[in-house]
Amino acid sequence: MALLDQWQEYAELQAGNQQAAQLFWGNYFNQEKEIYEQLLAADEVVSGTVQELADKYGMDIRSMAGVLDGINESLNSPNPIDTMEADTVVSLDYDKELLYKNMVGAAADWLYDLPQWDNLLTEERRKELYKEQKSSSTIVKGHKTGRNDPCPCGSGRKYKHCCGK
Repeated sequence: MALLDQWQEYAELQAGNQQAAQLFWGNYFNQEKEIYEQLLAADEVVSGTVQELADKYGMDIRSMAGVLDGINESLNSPNPIDTMEADTVVSLDYDKELLYKNMVGAAADWLYDLPQWDNLLTEERRKELYKEQKSSSTIVKGHKTGRNDPCPCGSGRKYKHCCGK
């Protein structure tokens, strides 16, 4: 069974008990935060096998698969996440702006508010990316033609007497 499948199965099992789920996700998010603090502060691209990265960050291999799944969309070259095993070599060569936007999109404020971002993106650029991400997920409804408005077909008649029938 691929690591991603193991991670998803394990995470779903935690949902059965609310108290256990809160503890599990609290621990996971703390570990994830520590990883991103190190990753954002690194001067070089982090890479290695999944097992090596799990050992480096003090995390079990299933949870490391969860972290790799979370960052995969923000990488310059995505990893083979669906077929990943312990000995699969992965690279965490991330696009910093895309990573920031994806963190905002996931509402992961514990990650996009990290002080390490100060060295990577200006505060002004972070605000721009934040606004871009938030506006891209906002649904804006178009104008609805009222029954007494002119018909959009251009006939010159009221909508209710033309196409609104």
